[in-house]
Parts: sequence; structure tokens; C-alpha cells
Amino acid sequence: MKNKLRSFIILFILLIPVCISGQVKYKFTHKPVEITKWIHDQFGQGKNPPFSFVYGDRHSKDFIGKWSFSSEKIKGTESGVESYSYMWTDKQTGLKIVCDVKGYPHYRAVEWVLRFTNTSDRDCPTLKDVKVIDMDFQYPSAGDITLHYADGSDMSKADFHPRKKVLAAGETMSISPQRGRSSDVAFPFFNIESPSVQGVMVAVGWTGTWYSDFRKTGGNSVSLASGMKWLETYLHAEETIRTPSICLLFWNGEDRMTGHNQFRRFVLNHQTHKINGKPARYPVSNSFNYGDPHPCNEYTCLTTDYALAIINRYKRFKLVPEVFWLDAGWYIKAADVANNKDWSNTVGNWEVDRERFPDGLKPVSDAVHEVGAKFMVWFEPERVFKDSDWGIKLRKWMLDAQGTKNYLYDLGNKEARDWLCRFIGDMMEENGIDYYRQDFNMKVDNFWKENDEPGRTGIREIRHIEGLYAFWDYLLKRFPEAIIDNCASGGRRIDFETIKRSAPLWRTDYHYGEPVGYQCHTYGLNFFLPLTGTGVQKSDRFTFRSSLGTSVVYNWKITDSSSSFIEMQRCREEFNEVRPYFYEDYYPLTTVDDMTSDQIWLAYQLHRPSDETGFIVAFRREHSTDQTIHVKLSALQPDKSYLIENYDTGEVLTKTGKELSTGLELTLNEARSSLLLKYKAGN
Repeated sequence: MKNKLRSFIILFILLIPVCISGQVKYKFTHKPVEITKWIHDQFGQGKNPPFSFVYGDRHSKDFIGKWSFSSEKIKGTESGVESYSYMWTDKQTGLKIVCDVKGYPHYRAVEWVLRFTNTSDRDCPTLKDVKVIDMDFQYPSAGDITLHYADGSDMSKADFHPRKKVLAAGETMSISPQRGRSSDVAFPFFNIESPSVQGVMVAVGWTGTWYSDFRKTGGNSVSLASGMKWLETYLHAEETIRTPSICLLFWNGEDRMTGHNQFRRFVLNHQTHKINGKPARYPVSNSFNYGDPHPCNEYTCLTTDYALAIINRYKRFKLVPEVFWLDAGWYIKAADVANNKDWSNTVGNWEVDRERFPDGLKPVSDAVHEVGAKFMVWFEPERVFKDSDWGIKLRKWMLDAQGTKNYLYDLGNKEARDWLCRFIGDMMEENGIDYYRQDFNMKVDNFWKENDEPGRTGIREIRHIEGLYAFWDYLLKRFPEAIIDNCASGGRRIDFETIKRSAPLWRTDYHYGEPVGYQCHTYGLNFFLPLTGTGVQKSDRFTFRSSLGTSVVYNWKITDSSSSFIEMQRCREEFNEVRPYFYEDYYPLTTVDDMTSDQIWLAYQLHRPSDETGFIVAFRREHSTDQTIHVKLSALQPDKSYLIENYDTGEVLTKTGKELSTGLELTLNEARSSLLLKYKAGN
């Protein structure tokens, strides 16, 4: 009897997290999800919505069905998108919830965001434990449920390293970023793979501190809860806040890469900033001889004359890029080496250094435009050094935190944000700046926490993130052909909201130019995102191919006598040929367990379904003893013949799709070497 009672108690304890959460349960079938029906089933009248919260110490599952409800379908302009607005209102306290939902039937994807408004004339009760998604997914087959995820950026060779976790029954996997930046250490993109050859891609949109909890709740089910990590606040009269956004994309297939590639196509077509109605093409860039000469760092010693000479030199050797990229150090005081000043401790002095650039940056941008390129310039407006011009003159708009050398520019202050919008916009216009690059090199969550009002935890973070989106949206509206390069110590602000407005063209601050790390970063990021970039400093094949992608910045020293412009031209031609395939489907060909080792091969496949062509990119690292490996290609037609060309030797071989899916031998006789193969379907 005692054993039975003990078993009952244990079972009851295990069930508590599920029972008290109020999670909505969704039962999959083996059929693909029909997204319009899914939206109506989850958000329609009389339904318990797929989000939850605690309001005045009561869980929403206990009362939201009693609140007044309304909904409407929103007329949209984007093809393939269905938009809805669902509203719940508490007549007693005046709290109103608006849930804006978008469905993408072709991709079987849905996204939503919540807005809470206090419509009354007094403070409302406390709102907390807001889970923007709070659902339990039940699959038709029992077995392993595997969470595929990735590391975030931490200035490491292992940045964006793919990871997987087979969830044990009752086990919770909790993931959250550090320091207030959305992809700092953690990465807000996931793939839940079920035993019934289907799963769901998950993306979180919040450029602050989010959390996602995954828990296996039974033999065939998994729960997901996600939202903002620290939020416990009341709202003032007529006050509105927004939450993180959530995206789900449902997939069916034997291979979990079905979901990853479906998500990549979805991002390209619906979650990428558009210019003239088409997804923005993020550029191939050249620098202005980065860090030249010592002890200058970044561009603290660049002058107008030197910049013009560099542009002419690139033109002379037929190496003009799509963009000339001017990074940090162009502003006043940054070049004061004698007083230990440099690019990093002079932010907040956003005035062009007229000693080095007598007529501003306009002569440089004019020269850039004359050779047919665009001009991109680096800014870091949120981090303000305390003794800078902004730190002194605009102190009223700064947030402070204990033990810091910087202020945080308060984007949550509308007056400050409006001023910044005009200032940066005018500066871009006056100096002929086409593309805007924003960096953010600071821990930020402490500023938010230390400046929250009592009883209003999370408000500063919400207001700052809302302000960041408003600032970027302003720039993209004012400059409709502009793009935003999103850098935060290299790739630490990547999430579902920032990818809508920007791309990380310098995705990590890991050791500049070290190729093995760059291979790892490319390998990991391409599971989720097609639009990222990095740098390259050398033109040897091993190094250069480690930086292949949709975007790159060439940090070549074009004035260095040891550099070969012929090799640079060869690299550019090769990059331009491979680049379009990074917009297509992606398949890993080697391990994801320990990608950082110098003793392995790393290889991946890029496949274009429309014409049955693709590339295989492979690297044999320095301490690998294997001259040959075998890889299995994906997505090929078994009965078709494929011609495979080796770009280094010119050798061509023919194999059937069935043979290639069984095994293709890759051979490199020398360590620290690379392989580039192109294949195409034959007759």
C-alpha cells in the first residue's frame, strides 16, 4: 500500500508542471498542418489561446474565456500572407490584449506578437509570467523527441555550433541569452524533431533577454514555453507594452533538414527586408586597408586622400566591390593615440574628424559612387562613453549603471529617440551614406534592471527594444533603398525581429581571419539563416573558401607588396559563382558533434532544386590524417546522372543520384587544403 501511495505521489509531482501551466495541447496527425485552420483553431472565439500570463495573481486560463472577445481579418499587401487581429478585454480592470497573427500557408508557418494595454484611468494589477507561447505538442508516434539548436556568439571558434538534445521524460531544457543581447551565448532558433517524421521550427523575436523552455511531457509530447525572461509590472493608465514575437513553421519529412530548408526559404521570401518589393541583397564589400598603419586601430588614421587612393587602387585592379565599408574611428578624438584614445573609448563623439576629413565624408562617398559602389559607415549610438560630447551634452537622455565607463542612450525615451532618428538620418544624407552599420559593444541588462521603477520590472527593457525597432524602421522608411548591418560585438543581436530589418555582415568577433573558426560559423548558421557575412584577409583557397556565403567583406591589404591582385580577382570570380547557391538548400555532410577540432574534415552541400545543380565545399584541416572521406549527398534524383567538376584540377566524373546518395569519395592529399566541386544533372 505504501509503495502504491509513493508511486501516486511521484506521478502527481511529475504532472504538476503540466497541470498548473495551463498549456494548450495541440495534437498532430501524420498529415501536414493546414495553417489557416490551425490559426482559427488556436485563436478563435471560445478557444484557450496558445499564450498565457498571470494577472493579479490569477492564471489566464482561469479567466480569459470570460473576457470580451473580438477578431478581424486584416487586409494585407504581401502575397501569400494572411493577417488577423484577436482581442481580449477585461471589462473590470480595462486590460486589453491584442494578438497580431500572420499566417503563411505555403510555408505552413505562423507568427504572432502580443500587446497589453491598460485602457482604464488608473494603474492596473500586476502582469507577470507572460508566456507568448505556452503549448504542448502531442505527436501520433511515441519515441525520441530531439531538440536541435545552436550556440550563440561568444567570440569563439564554437560560435553558432549546432547542438542537439534528446529530451528525457520530464526533463526541461531551458535556454536564454546573456548580458541582454539576443544571441549572446544562446541562439533563438530551434528545430523540434519528433519520432513521427515531422516537427516544428521555432524562432523567437526579441532583441533583449528572452527564454525558451522545452520539456518532454510524455512518450510522444513536448511542451514549449517562451517569452521575456524578466517581466513583472503593472501598467499606468493608457499605457501599452509589446512582447517578444514567436514564429512556428511545421514540417513533414524523413530528414530534419526538410524543416531547416523550408525555414531558410521562408526567411528569404517573407522575413527579409525588401527593397523595391524584392528581398534585399546583402553586399560584397571592401575595406579601406583595415588597421593601417600601426598603432592605429580600425580606421583611426584614415584620411580623405588615403580613402580616395584606396578606391582608385581597387578600380585600377578591377576589384571594385558592391560596397565600400568604413568601420569605426572616423569621428573626432578617436585618433588621439598620444592620450590613449582609440575607436572604442571615444564613442559618443559623432562628429566627422575634420582634420582627417576636411569636407566630411562626402568626398569619399562621391568617389565611391563614381566607381559604381555603395557606401556603408559604422555607428554605435547606444553606447556613449561618459566623457564624450554626447555623454556631457545629452546626459538627460542617458541611463547609468554601477561600475560602468559608458552610458546607455535611452531609446525608450521618445524625445531622445526622435532626436537620434533625425541626427543619424541627416548625417547619412549630408555625407552620402547609403548603408547603415550599427554596433553594440556592451552588457545592457544591468542598465535596464538598475533603472526600473519599483514594481515595474522589465519596463526599461521593453521600452528600449521597442525604441530600437522604431529607430531602425525610421531609417528604412527614410532611406527605402538602404540596408542595415546588425553587429553587436559580432553577431550578438540575431533574432526573429532583427532579421526582418537587418543582417549580421560581421557575425562574430572571433579571432579575425582564422579560417577554421569561420568554417564552423558558416556550417552552424546555415542550418537556420541564409543571410550572414564575415571577413576574409587572405586569398589562399583554404582561407578564402572558409568565408564563402551570401555576403563577405574583403579585408585585403591592396597596398601590400606580398598580396597578389590576380589571386584576389580569382577569389572574387569564385565567390560570385558560388554565392547564389547559399540562397538555396543547405545540407551538412560531416559531423556536427565537434566541429572545432583541427583533426577532422568539414564538408557541406548547397543544392538548387530548380535546375538540379549544386556545390560541395570541403576542408581537410591541418591535423587530419585522413586523405579521403565518404559523404552522402541529399536531394538528388536517384535515376539521373550528374556531372561533377573539380574546380581545382578540372577533373570531371559522372555518377547517378543513387550512387551519390550512397557515397561520394572526397580526396585531398595535403592537410590544410580545400575542395570545391560543382555538380549538374546530365541527360
